[in-house]
Amino acid sequence: MRQDQMKTEPPVQRIRWIWFRGTEILQVDFSHCTAEQVQKVAQEVPDYVTVRPRGSVIVITDFSGASFNKDALRTMKETAVFDKPFVKKSAFIGAQTLPHQFYEDLKIFSRRVLPIFESREEALEWLVAP
Repeated sequence: MRQDQMKTEPPVQRIRWIWFRGTEILQVDFSHCTAEQVQKVAQEVPDYVTVRPRGSVIVITDFSGASFNKDALRTMKETAVFDKPFVKKSAFIGAQTLPHQFYEDLKIFSRRVLPIFESREEALEWLVAP
């Protein structure tokens, strides 16, 4: 079989809607992404968020093993500000690779509450809590 005929794995779907305890949650998966992939995924997030009613979107973001550069961080900040009117609640997991100063800047710049959780389950439980 020629190389151009070989089947390739489909790309990982990095942004998708999931359900947890009857609540729809937007999952943004930056896990193990390069800085360039982080930037690309972050640019796509508004396409999912801004089509929903204001104040209705719940988001879980996984940063596990992701890499960052200035462009990726800038794009994430811009997206966080742009999406703010549509987001009801957000949670971060795997944020150990996210530079601490950037995390602080992101909270201030976006004027959003962005708690970091140790586990996905903990974050999901917090997101669906009243």
